[in-house]
Amino acid sequence: MKSPFRVAVINDEISQDFGHACEVVSKEFNMDWIELRGMWNKNILKLDANEIAEARRILEKYQLRVTDIASPLFKVDWPRAPQSKFSPKRDQFNADFTYDQQPEVLERSIELAKAFQTDRVRLFDFWRLDDQSHYRAAINDKLREAATTAAKSKIILLLENEMACNTATAAESAKVLAAVKSENFMLNWDPGNAAAAGENPYPDGYQLLPKARIGHCHCKDVTKKPDGQGTDWAAIGKGIIDWTGQFSALNRDGYHYAVSLETHWRGAGSPEQSSRQSWAGMKQALRGSGALT
Repeated sequence: MKSPFRVAVINDEISQDFGHACEVVSKEFNMDWIELRGMWNKNILKLDANEIAEARRILEKYQLRVTDIASPLFKVDWPRAPQSKFSPKRDQFNADFTYDQQPEVLERSIELAKAFQTDRVRLFDFWRLDDQSHYRAAINDKLREAATTAAKSKIILLLENEMACNTATAAESAKVLAAVKSENFMLNWDPGNAAAAGENPYPDGYQLLPKARIGHCHCKDVTKKPDGQGTDWAAIGKGIIDWTGQFSALNRDGYHYAVSLETHWRGAGSPEQSSRQSWAGMKQALRGSGALT
């Protein structure tokens, strides 16, 4: 495949068997890139030295390059604030780190980025508060502090807009990017999450974003529930997001980093089969936008 983008998929959206996931990505999906989040039923931050070595061997076997480390950094409650209603009752992708452990999470994420030869680490903006205004300045300070730490290792941090976190939409993303001006602090633009938060991600949301600050893009789709209240995940091309338009705009605006499939939808019965169907829709949208030949 030829594309101006790094066309990728998050590995555990296919399988927890990392070798099998890489085989599907390389041999069937014909991708050169992969995003790492978890494998062998472990969050990536919990891999030991032998598992890291094995993962690197598998990547080399299938000639796959890593877009980023999909770290759970700052996907925790903000201290001294009311507990978020989004604070999970269970682990998130085998991640169960506390606020006090976040410096270790950042340090470990940077180590993994180096081990897997990528310069990018994903992070979040803490579980969403009903009123974040009292804490926003302190949260921005924490994001700047993390960016300063990452910059020492030449690592770019990618803030994902996530509907369960304080930065959920493009509008909120633009405000945080304006406040946190660090050159190595960029956006992991997720139109699916923005749509789930009630925003029209493209073209409305995308128009608000500083294009030079987009450093990664997650690809999934959503449908509106029959009662009009809320959304459900969908295979790309079967939902409400104009992915052909979004890919066209990214290409037009000179974006050349990852467009990474984060299926989430499980309507085909299994993660692998659901990702296979969603990749078919994503591939069609990429081709329709002129961003894949």
